[in-house]
Amino acid sequence: MFKQLRRWWPQLDRRIWILAWGRLLSQVGIGFVLFYAPIFFVNEVGLSATQVGLGVGSEALSGLVGRFLGGSMTDSVVWGRRKTLLLSAVISALADVVFLLSNNFPVFVLGNLLMGLGVGFYWPSTEAVVADITPAHDRSESYAVVRLADNLGLGIGVILGGVLISTTQHYRLLFAVDGLSFLAFFGLIYVAIAETRPVQAGDRAFLQGWTVALRDSLLLIYVTVNILFTGYIAQIQSTLPVYVNKFVPTATGFGLSESALSSLFTGHVILTALMQLPMARWLKPLSPPRALMVAASLWGLGFTLVWATGAGIVGRASVGIGLALAIMALAITAYTPVAAAFVVMLAPTALRGVYLSVNSMCWAMGYFIGPPIGGWALDQGPPITDGFWLMAAMTVAPMLAVLTYLDSQLAAQQHRS
Repeated sequence: MFKQLRRWWPQLDRRIWILAWGRLLSQVGIGFVLFYAPIFFVNEVGLSATQVGLGVGSEALSGLVGRFLGGSMTDSVVWGRRKTLLLSAVISALADVVFLLSNNFPVFVLGNLLMGLGVGFYWPSTEAVVADITPAHDRSESYAVVRLADNLGLGIGVILGGVLISTTQHYRLLFAVDGLSFLAFFGLIYVAIAETRPVQAGDRAFLQGWTVALRDSLLLIYVTVNILFTGYIAQIQSTLPVYVNKFVPTATGFGLSESALSSLFTGHVILTALMQLPMARWLKPLSPPRALMVAASLWGLGFTLVWATGAGIVGRASVGIGLALAIMALAITAYTPVAAAFVVMLAPTALRGVYLSVNSMCWAMGYFIGPPIGGWALDQGPPITDGFWLMAAMTVAPMLAVLTYLDSQLAAQQHRS
C-alpha cells in the first residue's frame, strides 16, 4: 500500500516540499487570527463594526499596492524572488506587532496596511518560486501541493486558535503566534531556499514589465475569467453561509442551524484538501483552458443546486446544500492550481513575477466585487435572493465561451511556434 502511495505521490523538487512546509507554517498563523481578530477589536478594544470593516478594507488597498510592487521586485535583479519573499515575512511579522499593541482605530488601520503590503509582496514571489523550480508538465501538481499546504495550515490554525481562545481568553496571544509563524517562515526560506530567478532572464526597468503584461491580449482576456472564478469563491465564504442560515426552506421554517452550517462547511474544507492532488492529477492531460472549463462547469452545477434547494426543489435542505458544497469543493480544486500554471504558461520567463502579480490581483478584485453583490442580493427579498444563485450559474456560459476562445488561440500559438 505504501509503495503504491509513494508511486502515486508527485515526484517533485525537494524545494517544493520545503516551500510547502513554510507556507503551511505561515497559514497556521493566519488561521489563528482569521475569524477571531474582528471579534477581539470589537468586543475587547471597543472599535465599532464599521471601523473594523474600514480597517480590513484598507488591507485590501495596500495589498493591491504590494502586489503591483511585488511583481516588479520579484522579477528584478536587485530583489528577486528570495529577497521579496523574506521582506514579505518581515513586514507581516511587524504588522502582528502593531496589532499586538493596538488600542485604537489609527493603530489598527496601520496594522492592516502593513499586513496587506506584506501579503501583496508574498504572493507573486512565492508563486514565481514554484514556477521556477518545476518543469512545465508538473506545474499544476506543484501548485496543488502548495495549495494543499495552505488549506491544511489554515484549517489547523483556525482550530488551534479556537482552542487557545476558549482556554485562555487572551486574544492578543493570537497575534504573537501569527508573528512567530511569519518569523519561522522567514527562517525556513533564509536557510533552505536560494534565489530561483532564472539567470538568463534579461533585466528591465523596474516597472517596464507591466507595460508588456498590460499589452498581452490573452492575459487580459483571462483576467476577466479569473475575476469571475475568484468572485465565485468569495460567494462561498461570504454570501452562502448567510443565505443557508436564513433563507433555505426547512421542515421547521427557514434556515439551517449554526451547528448544521458548521458541519457542512467543515466537510467542504476537508473535501477541498483531500481532492486537491487527485484533481490535479486527473486534469493534467488537459490544456489549462479545458481544465478551467471543467472547473466552470462544476461551479455552474453547484450554484444550480443551491438555487434548487432554495426553491424547494430538493427535499432536504441539508442534502441539497451538502451536495452543492461538495461540487464546489471539486470546482475549487480544479481551478486553483491550473489558474496559476496557466498564467506562468502565458508569461515570458523574465516576467513571471509581474504576470503572477496580475493573477493575484484577480483574487483581490474578486473579493472586492463578489461579497457586495452577494450582500445586495440577500437584502432584496426572496425572488432576487433565490434567483441570485441561478444568475450566478448562468454566468458560466459566457465564461465557457471565453475559455473556448483562449484554448483555440493557445493551440494556434503553439502550432506557430
